[in-house]
Amino acid sequence: MLAIFKRRHLRKVLDGTKTQTRRIHKYTLTIGKTYAVRDRWFSKAQGHILVTRKFRQQLGDISPEDVHKEGFSNLEEFKQEWIECYGPGSWNPNTVVTAYEYKLKETPKTNNFFAPPNNEESHSPRLFTDIPKIGKLLID
Repeated sequence: MLAIFKRRHLRKVLDGTKTQTRRIHKYTLTIGKTYAVRDRWFSKAQGHILVTRKFRQQLGDISPEDVHKEGFSNLEEFKQEWIECYGPGSWNPNTVVTAYEYKLKETPKTNNFFAPPNNEESHSPRLFTDIPKIGKLLID
C-alpha cells in the first residue's frame, strides 16, 4: 500500500513538519497500517508512515493546530495550497474531508548505503565511503 504526496508536501512529511493530511477522495487509509510514501505512482518509496488517527470533518473546521500539523504556518497559507492542489473554487468550508494523522516510520538513507551505522568503526563492507579504509578492508 502507498500514499501519494505532491513533491513539496513529501519533503515536509520526510522532515517531520507535516504529520497530517486531508483528502477528498474515496480511497481511504487504515489506522495502524504502514504505507510507503512517494510522489508518483511508480516511483521508489521515499519513506514509510504509520497512520495513527483518522477522522472526518468539514474543511472549514480545521484548527490552527491542525494547520500546523499540515505543515503550514497559518490558515491562509493552507487555503492557498488547497486551491493550488484542487483548483480554483475548490476551497469550500462545507466540504467534508477525511483527515489522517501519521508518524514517519523510516526514510531511506540516500547515498549512505555503505556508511557505517551510528558512526561505529567496523570492518564491514559498508565502510567503502572512507577510501583509505578500502585497502585495510581488503587486507583484513
